[in-house]
Amino acid sequence: MDKEINLRPEEGESTPRAVAALATDPLGDAFIPSHVHRRGQLIHAIAGVMLVRAAAGSWVVPPGRGVWVPAGMAHEIRMAGVVKMRTVFVEPGSRADLGAGCRVIHVGELLRALIVTAVALPRDYAPGGRDERVMELLLDEIEAAPALSLHVPMPGHARLAALCEALVRDPSLPASLDEWAQRLHMNSRTLARLFQRETGMNFGAWCRQARLLLSLPRLAAGASILEVALAHGYESPSAFTAMFRRTLGVPPSAYLSRSPP
Repeated sequence: MDKEINLRPEEGESTPRAVAALATDPLGDAFIPSHVHRRGQLIHAIAGVMLVRAAAGSWVVPPGRGVWVPAGMAHEIRMAGVVKMRTVFVEPGSRADLGAGCRVIHVGELLRALIVTAVALPRDYAPGGRDERVMELLLDEIEAAPALSLHVPMPGHARLAALCEALVRDPSLPASLDEWAQRLHMNSRTLARLFQRETGMNFGAWCRQARLLLSLPRLAAGASILEVALAHGYESPSAFTAMFRRTLGVPPSAYLSRSPP
């Protein structure tokens, strides 16, 4: 059963500053229903995986990634297990280059540290001081972060999305087009067309990209290549390494104990 939570960061602010940050540590598999904020926001998790859905698309968001959602755009957030979510809210007009559309960005070490620091600052921090400079630097980093092509779109089709969410929760699960088609009571060709239409990717590419993206935080945390390969549905470290190199151009050892790209 979904554990529904509310997210109302605007309450209690007498004079909103240009930037505010909110920490939310919901129970496992929590759900934030569709809602709208008057401010733009960067949605990021310092631990766990989120599924963010908006009119512009749906995305898997592990640590090392963030989704920029512009002001006034309806969106919902589903937690895949236990998540520590950190959200940065930005007043409209604060920066011209933050973007009028959704985008997935890399949250590097500096940006992550700034987000964690911002959460601890008072909402009514004094203008002109150190706290405001932290927030301005935070905006600089969000503004400078490039949009990422290595992200995983989620389908809007409810039954297909449920299968995709199960794979996100456990990337070691076996997955084949024929098996999923049988579970959805459709033939394989119909599912292949549906998957392409819903995500812009074919089934095999989506599974490979999802498993790759979800492996990056574990590699960054220092897990062994063998452990990560088996946990993400590969029969051997060599198969995982070959896929990793084809996609990112370097072996997974390049990502051990470092922030994911």
